[in-house]
Amino acid sequence: MCGRFTLATAPEIVAEFFELSVKPDWPPRYNIAPTQAIATIVQAGSERVFALRRWGLIPPWAKEASIGARMINARAETVASKPSFRSAFRTRRCLVIADGFYEWAKFARGKQPHYIRMADEAPFAFAGLWERWDGCGNAVESCTIITTTPNDLVRKIHDRMPVILHPQDYDRWLDLQDDDVTKREALLRPYPAERMKAYAVGVRVNSPARDDPQCVAPL
Repeated sequence: MCGRFTLATAPEIVAEFFELSVKPDWPPRYNIAPTQAIATIVQAGSERVFALRRWGLIPPWAKEASIGARMINARAETVASKPSFRSAFRTRRCLVIADGFYEWAKFARGKQPHYIRMADEAPFAFAGLWERWDGCGNAVESCTIITTTPNDLVRKIHDRMPVILHPQDYDRWLDLQDDDVTKREALLRPYPAERMKAYAVGVRVNSPARDDPQCVAPL
């Protein structure tokens, strides 16, 4: 799964990398946790638009927003058919901006967090889905991150990893005019391990209340 990630890249770099016309208003984040706001991009006409959405997808039929805490991830293998996600998979796809994520390896003594990012430390995008929920009287836009099987790097740490899209596939993922499910599912694959790096970090990241550069400091 993907339960924590980071986005500390300068907003001007994010704007350039993702071809945004407006620089996003986003502070450095080193420990983004479920139910918090996350940085997303959707396609609006010919432009990519930055927007904050709550992490944990709330389906339109949900009676309470709390269900979103259990829907922070959607499995690539079932996202096209599972009732909670299939509508968003067809018509509400987005990019979730990040520059690293955490996974926890299990050992006899407990769990060891690891930080995983691009080898060149560039920002990247998870494949995401979003929904709009009006159940509380005030509209809430929420989001989930799609996961897949791990690549050779992540497999040493965890049995799942988030889907990281290649930059050349951003337009295809965001294109809501293309209704070819097979093409979209083909994008939901593990990112090449040789383009990434990982290292162990301290347990400081275990608490979502801690959000500072020390979270990503190598042991």
